Amino acid sequence: QVQLVESGGGSVQAGGSLRISCAASGRTVNPFAMDWCRLAPGKDRDRVARIMWITGNINYTKSVEGRFTISRDRAQKTVYLHMDCLKPEDTAIYSCRANYAVRDSWGHGTQVTVSS
Repeated sequence: QVQLVESGGGSVQAGGSLRISCAASGRTVNPFAMDWCRLAPGKDRDRVARIMWITGNINYTKSVEGRFTISRDRAQKTVYLHMDCLKPEDTAIYSCRANYAVRDSWGHGTQVTVSS
């Protein structure tokens, strides 16, 4: 089982930037993809970004395209989400997910709060 620990959340004003990180440890088998997902009050959890572990191919949900950047450091087993031009509607708990064929692993999440 892989353990995922997110860090780097916090509070920022609208228009500001944050970078959050997700460090993996434990399981030695690489996931086929890593996701950043978010859960906002009163909403369903959304996947905002995905990066394929081997190829590095990336996709984003439309609402964050051009503002968020996902990246990974394979040697450090860490995934990052750099968030620019943050909006109040980006306020959520951000969690990373390691995708495996049989069972995914989740981190506990980090709070991002954007004030207007």
